[in-house]
Amino acid sequence: MKHHCSRLSYESTGYFSKIVTDYLVQADTVRPFFVHTPDIQGIKEAIAARQSFQTPRTVLVKALVEQYAQTATSALVQQQIQSLLSEKTFTVVTAHQPNIFTGPLYFIYKILHAIQLADALKNEMPDLHFVPVYYMGSEDADLDELGQINIDGHPLTWKTNQTGAVGRMKADKKLLELLAAIEGQTGVHPYGKALTDIFRNAYVEGRSIQEATLYLVNELFGRFGLVVLIPDQAKLKQCFASVIEKELLEGFSHTIVSKTIIELEKNYKVQAGGREINLFYLIDNQRERIEKEKDRFVVPALGLQFTKDQILEELHTHPERFSPNVILRGAFQETILPNIAFIGGGGELAYWLELKDVFAAIHVPYPVLVLRNSFLILTAEQEKRMEQLALNTTRIFQKADLLLNALVKERTSKQLTIKNELHRLEALYRQIEQVAADVDQTLSPHVQALQVQAVKKIQELEKKMLRAEKRKFETEERQLNQFKQQLFPNNSLQERIDNLSGWYSRYGSAWIDMLKAQSLALESEFSIVVIA
Repeated sequence: MKHHCSRLSYESTGYFSKIVTDYLVQADTVRPFFVHTPDIQGIKEAIAARQSFQTPRTVLVKALVEQYAQTATSALVQQQIQSLLSEKTFTVVTAHQPNIFTGPLYFIYKILHAIQLADALKNEMPDLHFVPVYYMGSEDADLDELGQINIDGHPLTWKTNQTGAVGRMKADKKLLELLAAIEGQTGVHPYGKALTDIFRNAYVEGRSIQEATLYLVNELFGRFGLVVLIPDQAKLKQCFASVIEKELLEGFSHTIVSKTIIELEKNYKVQAGGREINLFYLIDNQRERIEKEKDRFVVPALGLQFTKDQILEELHTHPERFSPNVILRGAFQETILPNIAFIGGGGELAYWLELKDVFAAIHVPYPVLVLRNSFLILTAEQEKRMEQLALNTTRIFQKADLLLNALVKERTSKQLTIKNELHRLEALYRQIEQVAADVDQTLSPHVQALQVQAVKKIQELEKKMLRAEKRKFETEERQLNQFKQQLFPNNSLQERIDNLSGWYSRYGSAWIDMLKAQSLALESEFSIVVIA
């Protein structure tokens, strides 16, 4: 598949927060909030820390074998699962909720990054083995976020009455109706039918969303040795029961995170504050907050209440009913997996930087944090259009209005700036001030005030001149706005809005191979790919 790729810094795009760009350059202000640097040395330190922790490998492998029992998978994935029994095997993890039909493009980029980093580490340390893992956040209950996709600018939404953890929801007739809509949009492309066939085999009516997502991700990435983990299992939750008990009885994570947030807020905007008890009660189609009221534990939304002994008995008997929220989810993940690197987006890294002391309190190794790869994908036609609009890969990230201003100034035959005239005006006012001061020194401030007023009015005139000239470039303005909307839908990054369906239906699995080839491992740059 012919393509070419260029890269630029994350900071230069203007789409990433200060805490993320500071993390990438290891700024002093962020250094106290993580353990290992995102490089080979940091990886080796994370491996050493992991080797001193008793990961429940046997329980993990048993859970994975049972989980994959209903999914036909390759010998490679089976080997990867069995390799996790070895103390010389480690994981590279990315985590995401089970968005229907994979959701936004960055779902794909995160997984490919995990695969690429695992491969790179195998080459760097051949005596060890590294398994890429997609950790499914199937207990998330935010259907508004997980139940919609956008294909080539056309939004599709799953309108179901189901509630609770999205992973436990079932594929229903409303979801299957979306399949017909996807087929209608992608069927005209060479690989449209192949993609919708994969979707149809995944989203069988009555199958849970987490099982459907397992099938889908395995179909797309199993050939690379990716292992999918659905952590919503009693035997895995049991491995985390001591931490859940500590959270119930002490509310330890909230106390720790609150102190960290105070320090972080000195330099950064903080994302996740957490709650006094960072756990949900998960049962059937409900996932609701657990709260403490005096000497009792309550789940107000379900009308449940427990004494201390009762809730500990509930934990002992049904650990699967306790669901960590964002503050404890990472600790659960790192407890059950022999993990040394976590790949996440900017928002994920921001809240992981709040959690170092939470990990220390429960003696769980903290992984290397790696910012996931980001891509902007263009066709050859779009690259040509970019050139016609006098854009390049750096300027394309700027706002449309700024780009139009630059284009007008470059192409107009009129003089739109009056800097030279302003310099002459300033010289004139200096002369006037000297004349006035000769008469009375107290007149100088008055002349200076007149100058400020005059300069302000001249600058306003300059803006009006630019606006007047821009009206002559209505065609270019329309083309520029349309082009920006294509590449940055809703003024957001393409990867946060678009689904894989449009690209896969045009180019097939070769598109995924291309993205894998261009995925970075521990380097951190934004990639712009043009498909010829």
